[in-house]
Amino acid sequence: MSNVFAALTLGHFLTLGAVLFCISVAGIFLNRKNVIMLLMSLELLLLSVNINFVGFSRSLGDPAGQVFVFFILTVAAAEAAIGLAILVTLFRNRRTIDVADIDSLKG
Repeated sequence: MSNVFAALTLGHFLTLGAVLFCISVAGIFLNRKNVIMLLMSLELLLLSVNINFVGFSRSLGDPAGQVFVFFILTVAAAEAAIGLAILVTLFRNRRTIDVADIDSLKG
């Protein structure tokens, strides 16, 4: 199994990270109506950053990049939990998850 991972170079990691980043940015700009899709695109953006950290960490032989990945994953999990909780609350109050309907919040 280790022979498969030995063939991966830094270019493979950076290419995959760039592809995921482009998909994420396209998801953010093309779909501005659905909040769930925006949250998924944001998570994909963080995943692309994590892949770059792992790639550089592996190529340089320094585990510091992988430690940063754990911190980013922790923040992403908290962001997803809080974002979904806010989304559920907004859906209960407004009966929609359309961003255009949510932008006029009143206290």
